Amino acid sequence: MFPDLNNFEIYIIPGYVDMRRQIAGLASLLYATTDIDLQNSNIFLFCGKTKKILKAIYWDKNGFCLWQKKLNKDLFPWPKTEGDIENINLEKLNLLLKGIDFWKEHKPLESKYFF
Repeated sequence: MFPDLNNFEIYIIPGYVDMRRQIAGLASLLYATTDIDLQNSNIFLFCGKTKKILKAIYWDKNGFCLWQKKLNKDLFPWPKTEGDIENINLEKLNLLLKGIDFWKEHKPLESKYFF
């Protein structure tokens, strides 16, 4: 059964991952690249280079669970550059699964001068 996502931190792993990796390969990638506790109510999202497959892993009491969604048409929006792991909220996860690119949303202006 899928967990209640309101109790989880959701992390995007930017860049592209080889989608042939399964639970052990994705978990070892996280162990090597992050210091986030993998066994503490965290979901980690990965995307393939074609942007048609999205995988999520999370710890469930006594082992990792893997969730995968493969699109037959269209692509998932995904950050193009590798960078820091990004923490997103449940609303952004829903937008991502619907195909809405929230990375292109308008950002607040920081300038003190407006014309």
